[in-house]
Amino acid sequence: MDPQISIEVGQRLYEMMVRIRKFEEAVVELFARGKIPGFLHTYIGEEAVAVGVCCNLTIEDKITSTHRGHGHLIAKGAEFDKAMAELFGKATGYNKGKGGSMHIAEPDLGMLGANAIVAAGIPIATGAALTAQYLGKDWVAVSFFGDGASNEGSFHESLNLASVWNLPVVFVCENNEFAESTPRSQNQKIKDIAIRAMAYDIPSMIVDGNNVEAVYLAAREAITRARTGGGPTLIEAKTTRWRGHHEADNQSYRNKEELKAALANDAVARWATQLLAAGVPQATLDAINEKTAQELKLAIEFAETSPLPNPADANADIFTPFIFEEI
Repeated sequence: MDPQISIEVGQRLYEMMVRIRKFEEAVVELFARGKIPGFLHTYIGEEAVAVGVCCNLTIEDKITSTHRGHGHLIAKGAEFDKAMAELFGKATGYNKGKGGSMHIAEPDLGMLGANAIVAAGIPIATGAALTAQYLGKDWVAVSFFGDGASNEGSFHESLNLASVWNLPVVFVCENNEFAESTPRSQNQKIKDIAIRAMAYDIPSMIVDGNNVEAVYLAAREAITRARTGGGPTLIEAKTTRWRGHHEADNQSYRNKEELKAALANDAVARWATQLLAAGVPQATLDAINEKTAQELKLAIEFAETSPLPNPADANADIFTPFIFEEI
C-alpha cells in the first residue's frame, strides 16, 4: 500500500467500495423480483473509480453522474435507506420517488444528479465550477461520464470552456470499453481518451480504474490543482463493468474470456489483499462487511414498507408543472 495513504483512509476506501458492491448486488436481486420499477444500470465492477475520487471530496464539492449513478451517490455519502426507497419509487426516497434509478440526486450531499442523457452531466459540472469561481467559493466540481460520452459535443465544449476560464473542475472518464453494446474500438480510433485533453491544453492522467489506490492518488492531485486555482484536469480511469448495460442485457456481444478476466480483476478483493498485507486484521474487514449487510437489510425493509407518492403531489417540487385541461 502506498505510504501516502494512511491505514484509516485505506479502510475508508474499502468500506465505501463494499457499500456500493453490496447495495448493487441487492438491487439486482430486488429488480429481478419485480420490486424496482423501470430500468436498472448497475455500477458493479467500477466501484474503485467513484470511491477513489469521492473520498477526496468535501460535502460542499459537487459531482454529476450518469445513468449508472448509484455508486457515485453512495460514494458521496448517501444513506442506504433513502437511496433504496428512491429506487423503489417511494415517497421516502431522496427525490420522493420521482427520480428513480436514473435521475436520483441529493444537492445537500453535492450530488447534482444522475442523468439519463449521455454526456449531459459534463456541462452541468462545468457550470457548477463556474458558479464556484464567480462566487469565490473553494468547492470543486467533478463530472463522471463514460467513454461513449467523450464523443459528444458537450464533452468538447465543456473542456474548451473549462480550459479558457480556468475552472475548478475535474472530468473523470470511466472507460469501461463499451458504449451500451458497442465496443469502444468501433467508435474511436484513438487508444486513450485522455489524449483529447491536449486539444484544450488541459493536463490529463490515465489510471487503472480497478486500483482504488491509483484512482485516489490521481484524483487527489487533480482536485488539489482545481481547488488551488490550477484549473481543470481530465482523468481516464480504465475499468470494466461486470453486468450488462442494463439488467435486461445478457451481454451476448461480449467476449466471454474478457469478461472472465474482468471478474477476476476485482477492485474490492484487490484492495482487501493490500490492506491485509499492510497489517489490517481480517476481523476488521469482516466487521465492515457485516455492518454494511445489516444496514442494507434495514434499508430494504424501510423501502418496502414506505408509502408510494401521493398522486396529488405530482406537480410539487418541479419547476414547470404540467397543466391538464379537460377537453
